[in-house]
Order: sequence, then structure tokens, then C-alpha cells
Amino acid sequence: MSPELVLDIMTDTVYLIIVLLLIILIPALVVGLAVSMFMAMTSISEQTLTFIPKLLVTFGVLLVAGPYMMGRLMEFMTQMYIKIPFYLSGSLGP
Repeated sequence: MSPELVLDIMTDTVYLIIVLLLIILIPALVVGLAVSMFMAMTSISEQTLTFIPKLLVTFGVLLVAGPYMMGRLMEFMTQMYIKIPFYLSGSLGP
């Protein structure tokens, strides 16, 4: 395998990881920011208050976006398996 081929595979892998992580992290960050702003406005200083809303939002996002995320992972792995003969021959694929 050439360095360009390894770099191509790693680029696709890192891109997929970033996309799938952002699907989960962005809603959790938005909820955390909203709860923090609410706590600042009401002068509540309980640091564990943000944990439950973020946890619920994360589970909700996983329930809603889980099939999409699994589909993306399965599509990526299917493409990797299809391209194995091309990778072994040293070309970048079909």
C-alpha cells in the first residue's frame, strides 16, 4: 500500500468520525450552554444541574439519529470491503 492510499483511507475515516461525533456533541453543547445561561440568570450555582439535561439530549439524539449513524458506518465499511482488491493492487479503487 502506498502512502497516498493510506492517507486517503485515513482521511475518509477521520471525516466520518468527525461527522458522527458532531451529530451527538452539537446538541449537547447547545443544551449545556442554555442551562448555563439559565443558571447565570437565576444565580443558581449547582454544577451538577447541567448533567441530566445533557444526558437526556444525548440519549434522544442517539435514538433519533442512531439509524442514520449506523447506516453511514455500514456504508463506509461496505465500501472498504469492496475496495480491498483495489487496495491490494495499489490503485485507489473503482
